[in-house]
Amino acid sequence: MPFCQMKRFLLLIATLSLPLMAADKPNILFIAIDDQNDWIGHMGGHPMAKTPNLDKLAARGTSFLNAHCNAPLCNPSRTSLLLGMRPTSTGIYGLSPWFRTVRELKDRVALPQHFANHGYSSAATGKIYHGGTGSGAGKGKGKKASESEDQKPEFQLTGPFGGVGSKPPQKLIPATPMGNNPLMDWGVWPLDNDDTGKGDYQVASWTVDQIKNAPKDKPFFLAAGFFLPHVPCYATQKWFDLYPDDDSVLPKIFEGDRDDTPRFSWYLHWELPEPRLKWIKENNQWRNLVRSYLACTSFVDAQIGRLMTALDEAGIADNTIIVLWGDHGWHLGEKGISGKNTLWDRGTKVPLIFAGPGVKPGQRCMQPAELLDIYPTLIELAGVPARSDLEGLSLTPQLKDAQTTRERPAITSHNQGNHGVRSENWRYIHYADGTEELYDMKNDPHEWHNLAGKPEHADIIKEHQKWLPKVDLPPAPNSASRVLTYDPKTDEATWEGKTVKRGDAIPE
Repeated sequence: MPFCQMKRFLLLIATLSLPLMAADKPNILFIAIDDQNDWIGHMGGHPMAKTPNLDKLAARGTSFLNAHCNAPLCNPSRTSLLLGMRPTSTGIYGLSPWFRTVRELKDRVALPQHFANHGYSSAATGKIYHGGTGSGAGKGKGKKASESEDQKPEFQLTGPFGGVGSKPPQKLIPATPMGNNPLMDWGVWPLDNDDTGKGDYQVASWTVDQIKNAPKDKPFFLAAGFFLPHVPCYATQKWFDLYPDDDSVLPKIFEGDRDDTPRFSWYLHWELPEPRLKWIKENNQWRNLVRSYLACTSFVDAQIGRLMTALDEAGIADNTIIVLWGDHGWHLGEKGISGKNTLWDRGTKVPLIFAGPGVKPGQRCMQPAELLDIYPTLIELAGVPARSDLEGLSLTPQLKDAQTTRERPAITSHNQGNHGVRSENWRYIHYADGTEELYDMKNDPHEWHNLAGKPEHADIIKEHQKWLPKVDLPPAPNSASRVLTYDPKTDEATWEGKTVKRGDAIPE
């Protein structure tokens, strides 16, 4: 047989055998939660948090209790996870741009595309990328994604966006400083205790339908992205009733906590819609905000429970890898702020749970892990072809034995030059102007006492400094929204296009 004919024959055999090979692969249920910190029952971030379904999922698999985002903001965090690249390697630090508009990233194979390229059917609903299921994807219930000549869709099938859902006719809280952003709202809504109008309820319903009607001839990569507890934090009364309406629900804080933190730490969240603790206290909103966040967390937990039930009822739970993650943490008064955009544990620690084939159940892993690790981990668990261009490390050794040591810490970056390095017992922070923080996470888990200036900790700082990213790109073209740059020659920072000088008053 001539070589060209043999080549076509072998290609035909490989193509025909792909569905059979893929059919033996496990399904993947990929669950994202927006702005979810460690206020989850089994994680212990808040002693009152009620998340029975997440706790049950953790018992079915391995939960990483020291997992961290690679960027404390939606767009860069999700871009990093789904592309398998650090923010410092993409230059994506702000809420813009969409990474497909960046020349160097235009053809990068994202996680769901890699699985679709190897025999999986891919589908998504809700917030997976910062822009939902990704630009270029079809919108609406059950629509097939469009495909241009030069760009494959992020997912083959997409469902409803989800989002806030039903909203009150006007904000429930007083006008907030720094713009009175409409997203800055929280409280009981809707008043009739009907959750079906909420975007996350619809996301769960669509996902349940996909599980029930999953194809029999190939495995699925099914992604469900929940919006809550992102602001506005609206929940019906029944979820608020899970938490006491008194100050016992408030997180522990330390007055003067920012006195030993560098001024540059303020530059990372210089002027943002999220109000400071000062305003929250003065307007009697702290307890309301905390209860709203916890209520929304419990509501999303219930939606995740619906997905778990659907897997069980469909009889495919034993052949489905589940990975659940949050895109970054969230402050609720700690360090004097609310919101994200920090390099402390409250801003970086996230839930990360794996369950299903290849995962030992009932494990709690304290080794540092990164969201960047999800891409290579799923590849190894599912047995699809590996990639050599991923910057994360597979977590499969820890999924087999949670005590297995990881030499590399978790690294979070927020704009060029600002990095947090989280090992098992320490957090080191390096800012673009050279200022530093160091916390003993074993003895000071709230990060109340900055030890960076103490000479006895010089060796610990040096050990963590070696993990600072070697590649640290400036912001990608058309970067905007929460983008910070620093010029060491003038000692001036630029926050969202505005110059910030040392003597400028910190906005409140």
